[in-house]
Amino acid sequence: MTTVNFFGAPVKTVGELPQAGVVAPDSSLTAQDLSDFTIDSLRGKRVVLNIFPSLDTEVCAASVRKFNVEASSLPDTVVVCVSADLPFAAKDFCTANGIENVITGSTFRSDFGDKYGVRFVDDPFRGLMARSVVVIDRDGKVLGSKMVEEQTHEPDYDFVKSLLA
Repeated sequence: MTTVNFFGAPVKTVGELPQAGVVAPDSSLTAQDLSDFTIDSLRGKRVVLNIFPSLDTEVCAASVRKFNVEASSLPDTVVVCVSADLPFAAKDFCTANGIENVITGSTFRSDFGDKYGVRFVDDPFRGLMARSVVVIDRDGKVLGSKMVEEQTHEPDYDFVKSLLA
């Protein structure tokens, strides 16, 4: 278990993020068109997993907007924005915000949160994903991962870029 803070109050996750050097756990996510895709299906490209609680919060929305801009300058890299939001909500958000350089993946019928150790287990956030980033190389190995200690803060974009430099 990992403990992070939400407005200063401790909240626990189901486990810990995969560490650098391990093969990224495979898991299925649901795309905006309700099709499923797996983390393994992205092999051959570098992958950034931008994991967060919900697009309905400003910090989460800001991270998707920021990664949408950053993704266009990251060669051979796909950014997957992962949350428990339904695919319909993700599609509406992306359409309304001109998001075209990232893909979204919903955990609503997935074991992703458990495999990546990011599912909150404490109420009232139980079932949502903890704000984190995981960077995966072309062969499916984790280059690095980082959970945001205070969940009301954005992820460390410079950490991600340093792993992809």
